[in-house]
Amino acid sequence: MSEEFDIWFRRMRRFMEEFDRMIEDMMREMWEPERRGKMPRRGYYYGFSITIGPNGIPRVREWGNIRPGIRPRIMEAVEPFTDVIEEPDKIKVIVDMPGVEKEDIKVRATEDKVVISAEHADRKYYKEVILPAKVKPETAKAQYKNGVLTISLERVEKKPKEEGFEVKIE
Repeated sequence: MSEEFDIWFRRMRRFMEEFDRMIEDMMREMWEPERRGKMPRRGYYYGFSITIGPNGIPRVREWGNIRPGIRPRIMEAVEPFTDVIEEPDKIKVIVDMPGVEKEDIKVRATEDKVVISAEHADRKYYKEVILPAKVKPETAKAQYKNGVLTISLERVEKKPKEEGFEVKIE
């Protein structure tokens, strides 16, 4: 029993030493631009939202410029918070992008994907949105107001309306 504990303890010690080296490397990487005389990053952002889809399955969406993992990746561009709303005849993509001007935003649409990018002064955004249904990219309309970009795209096939009988509650 004590031999198994010794083996486990040595493994844990090696793991902790490796983890310590990894943290040191990350800290060195984070401050490297400042040491070279370049402007340091303006900030690190990470967030997520959890929603329950119509099929009852939870959906987790991440946003920000940090991707978690054993060794987190820090990206130059922030992945903005995005919401996709399905309507019977169209799909809306709503993106939070504060701090940029309308002229700084580029939107490219295909039948199944929308790519959004923007860069202004110290702000940089990038997001690829996979759409839940095929759309007509030539029908895309975008509006940017108060830091929120709204893109509307017509569906290729209309979503059938739900039919049924309304039940009165007593």
